[in-house]
Parts: sequence; structure tokens; C-alpha cells
Amino acid sequence: MKLKEVKEILNAEVMVGEEKLEEEVFTACGADLMSDVLASRDEKAVLLTGLTNVQVIRTAEVVGDIKCIVFVRGKTPGEEILELAKKAGLVIMKTKYPLYIACGLLYSNGLTCRSGE
Repeated sequence: MKLKEVKEILNAEVMVGEEKLEEEVFTACGADLMSDVLASRDEKAVLLTGLTNVQVIRTAEVVGDIKCIVFVRGKTPGEEILELAKKAGLVIMKTKYPLYIACGLLYSNGLTCRSGE
């Protein structure tokens, strides 16, 4: 699935990385515990979370295969987070949907999760 499709499905606003919306992603991970994200095996993933702190960007950098972070429940990350995301080459979006609904929408449109195998 292309990131532009993720944007459309979630009716999301792109905050960083508009130029990367043609990139493909294959899996998604929804979590507020970054230790769960670190334990995931997802490839070319979208991370959906309600956390808006620096640890989210740092976790994405450590995992290495997260291409996009979607902040749920309409949460808006601060400028420091957006700047770190730009430097890390991440796409940042936000959606009004809660985590459960956002994950369900992506799953029902074909985006899967390898972590649950």
C-alpha cells in the first residue's frame, strides 16, 4: 500500500514528508508502548500511536524499517518531534481516529501485521 492510500483511508493530515507519499508500506503496528514496537518484526511499516514525545521518533530510528508515524486521536506533535522526523526521513501524519479504529481501517483495506504471526 502506498502512503498516499494510508493518508486517504485515515483522512489524515500530512505534517512532514509530503514528498514521500508514493513510498510503499507493507505492514502496520499500533502501540503506545515503545517496547512493543521494538519487539515487532514488521517490514516497511506504519507506526500508529497516541504518544507525542521524542521517544516515538527515537524508537522508529532504532527499529529502522518504520517509514511513517501516524499520531491518532487528533494529537499534534510538537516542533521538536517534527524536526527530528525530518532529519530521520520519516513521514508524519495525524488522524482524528482513535488507535483501534485507525488500525482496523488499515487492516480492512489490506495492510497487515507480521508481529502477530
